[in-house]
Amino acid sequence: MRREGMELLAGLDELAVMGFVEVLSRLPFFWRLERKVDAILDSGRVDLVLPIDYPGFNLRVAGRAHDRGVPVVFYIAPQVWAWKAHRAGRLARVTDRIAVILPFEEEIFLREGGRAEYVGHPLLDRREDVPDRETFCRQEGLDPARPILAIFPGSRAQELRRHLTLFLDVARRLRERTPELQVALAQAPGISLAHDDPSVRVVEDGRALLRHARAALVKSGTTTLEAALEGVPFVVAYRTHPLTFWLARRLVQVEHVALANLVAGEEVVSEFLQDAATPAALVRAIEPLLEDGVERSRMQEALARVREQMGGPGAAERVAELVEEVLAERGRWSRSGADGSDRKGEG
Repeated sequence: MRREGMELLAGLDELAVMGFVEVLSRLPFFWRLERKVDAILDSGRVDLVLPIDYPGFNLRVAGRAHDRGVPVVFYIAPQVWAWKAHRAGRLARVTDRIAVILPFEEEIFLREGGRAEYVGHPLLDRREDVPDRETFCRQEGLDPARPILAIFPGSRAQELRRHLTLFLDVARRLRERTPELQVALAQAPGISLAHDDPSVRVVEDGRALLRHARAALVKSGTTTLEAALEGVPFVVAYRTHPLTFWLARRLVQVEHVALANLVAGEEVVSEFLQDAATPAALVRAIEPLLEDGVERSRMQEALARVREQMGGPGAAERVAELVEEVLAERGRWSRSGADGSDRKGEG
């Protein structure tokens, strides 16, 4: 968005906080940011608000915009199916459109009276520029003839603290059992992964790594859907603050946490949460996926079904069309003025 000319009030490095306990220390920052947003909304220069994901903060922004008569198109709706189901009705009331990215979400908001539309997942919009296996392995110092285990510990500092040592321990144990196994650690942009195992390769191209890995160990989150779309068999693990986990166990209303399982409607990949995420348990789950056999084939077939359910690319274009529709309905933009000549608003 910055590359497209957007003026940022805060960057992802400041916004990337998850959990109940973890967000407490950041409350003063979020209060200041809300005041900045309120001032912009009160300026009268805003034609439309397009909140993207980040529900805790963006739901409040959407409500404030609605109260001021500013139209709202909410893209990537809050995961109300997981917890705080009352948010579905709240979001329906304060938005003109809700653009959802998971197939089953549309009906949830439609039941609440929202104007929801499944636009597809933004992961499907990525260009098909993944290097072939030979090129990828040569660039990353890997042997294309040997299997690769991909490990994705996360992109937030708090996730790395809880996952990196665990995931590397699992990789070490698997390598002891399968000496030809190569281990590649996915590093998110702007993150430095410190470890003391020279045999573990650090890779920034996570998509290519998933494409060419034999199996993967992935923290819960969007990466589970990325892994499913690439068709790599994987196992999910997640650890968080004990109090956060205790609260989540009492609030979360779904049987699964991995997006791939939620789309499938069943557990197609194994999930290990909190104390269940032990090195021994993860090794037992991953080892069969490294070998040709029933478990690996069954998971590959299930992941292919998940991919089919997600549909095709075009999410960004569909959201842009929704924005145009809403602006036209509110008399703030004319479809005939795509070049800006007939535009009625300013901001």
